[in-house]
Amino acid sequence: DPQAHLFRVTLRVPAPAAPQRVSLPVWIPGSYLVREFGRHLTALQARQGRRRVPLQQIDKTTWQADCRGDQVLEIEYLVYAFDSSVRTAFLDAHRGFFNATSLCLRVEGREAAPHTLALGKLPRGWQVASAMPRRGPRRFESADYDELVDHPFELGTFWRGRFDAHGVPHEFVVTGAWPGFDGDRLLADARRICETQIGFWHGTRKPEAPFDRYVFMLAAVDDGYGGLEHRASTALIARRRDLPQVGVAAMT
Repeated sequence: DPQAHLFRVTLRVPAPAAPQRVSLPVWIPGSYLVREFGRHLTALQARQGRRRVPLQQIDKTTWQADCRGDQVLEIEYLVYAFDSSVRTAFLDAHRGFFNATSLCLRVEGREAAPHTLALGKLPRGWQVASAMPRRGPRRFESADYDELVDHPFELGTFWRGRFDAHGVPHEFVVTGAWPGFDGDRLLADARRICETQIGFWHGTRKPEAPFDRYVFMLAAVDDGYGGLEHRASTALIARRRDLPQVGVAAMT
């Protein structure tokens, strides 16, 4: 619900424990401060088939489901998302962004299992950007929960461009840029920086980067800045007037 800034999330757990605990992290990789993500979760409901499963809140970020048998456990809830920083989640009529630490409950005891993230119906014309391995148009898969929460997602209508650095595909997505934004110059500058960094850390002769693909997600705003690095992507915020413009010489 973009107008209300709400994501609706459904967690499906095959063969749950009895009882099954789920929890939300209190911090995000790359930003090591306690965050109260759990305060934005509301309207939690749990089911196994037609049976409503009682949910008991253990603490600020932990819930326990009174499961019976191995039937799939489904937990539905809403997440209020109106924080435009790189650390949490945001949703309005023009843009969506989230880190899974804000949206995706951790299934205790199943953290090492593969996780699939499927996006529901998106507004007409919206695109999706993430470094998480894609398994379909709106379906993604991670090796475990730690990887799941280390891949932010950008949703909406945005500019996107690509380049290779030492043979590794890189993608840049920019939302909110002014008309006349010089994407070609941004890609050229970013490529030089990435090639220098990969060469510095991994050798100049056939360097091997520690990722198969990398994504930069940049939100252009009137005033603000920020950045948060992840295993194969970076979420960024910059002022629109600081982006390169066609016909405007770069500062030296």
